[in-house]
Amino acid sequence: MKKTILAAMMFLLVIVPALSEETITVKGSDTMVILAQRWAEKYMQAHKDVVIQVTGGGSGTGISALINGTTDICNASRPMKPSERDKLKARYGSRGVEIKAAMDGLSVYVNESSPVTELSLQQLKGIYTGKITNWSEVGGPNARIILYGRENNSGTYVYFKDNVLEGEDYVSSMQSLPGTAAVVNAVARDKNGIGYGGAAYGKGIRELKMKKDAASPAYPPTLENIRSGDYPVSRFLYLYVRNRPTGTLKEYIDWVLGDDGQKVVTEVGYFPIR
Repeated sequence: MKKTILAAMMFLLVIVPALSEETITVKGSDTMVILAQRWAEKYMQAHKDVVIQVTGGGSGTGISALINGTTDICNASRPMKPSERDKLKARYGSRGVEIKAAMDGLSVYVNESSPVTELSLQQLKGIYTGKITNWSEVGGPNARIILYGRENNSGTYVYFKDNVLEGEDYVSSMQSLPGTAAVVNAVARDKNGIGYGGAAYGKGIRELKMKKDAASPAYPPTLENIRSGDYPVSRFLYLYVRNRPTGTLKEYIDWVLGDDGQKVVTEVGYFPIR
C-alpha cells in the first residue's frame, strides 16, 4: 500500500509542473537606471510571471556585461563603438541589436543661486577643457568655476566628450563622480559649481539654456526643442541585446516601445521617441 501511494505521489510530481518565473537582467547606464527601474516595476505589476533585475554601473559596464553574457539587456546613453560590436560578433556571431528607447536633452546644471542662465556650446567646451576658469568670463560673478562630471565608464562622459568637447580632453580639475545623482547633489551644494547629466535628474538645481553659437538664441531642454533640434545637446537612450529578441524578452521590449512604456518615459522626465 505504501509503495502504491509513493508511486502516485511521484507521478503527480511529474505531471504537475511548479510555477516558474522568467528573469530578464538589465544592466548599464546610470542615466537610465531610474527609467529602467520604473519600466521594470510597471511591467512586473502586470506580468507576475516575469522578474526584471535592474542594475546601473555605467554604459561601459553594461556593454561589457552584454559581451560577457552576464546581462540580457544593456542600457546605454551612447551608441556602442565599432570595437565593442566587433567583440559581440566574435563571440556570438552577431553585432548586436540597437533599440532607441527614449530621448534625452543632456542638461547642464548650475546652482539655483547662480545668475548665469545660458551658455553657448563653445563656452561650455571652454569651461570643461580649462580655457574658461572664472564665472565672470561668461556673465557670472568673479568666482572660480568648480567643475563636476562623470567617470570615464559613463556613456554620458563619452557623449559629452565627443559632442561638446569635440574629442578634446577634460580639464584635470574636473571632479569625476560615480553617477548623475551625485553630480546634481554636488552642484546643488556648490554655488560656483557646474555639472551635466540627464534631464530627468534636474531636481534642486537649475538647467541652463543652451545655444549652438554666440549668435544663436538659447533654448531649454524641452521635448519640443529637442525634437526640433533647437536644443543643441540631445541624444537617444538605447537598449542593446545580443541577437534579435524573442519570447519574453521581445514581449518586454515591445512593451517598453509601446504606449505604456513610453508613458513611463514621460513620467520619469525623459522624452518619448514618438
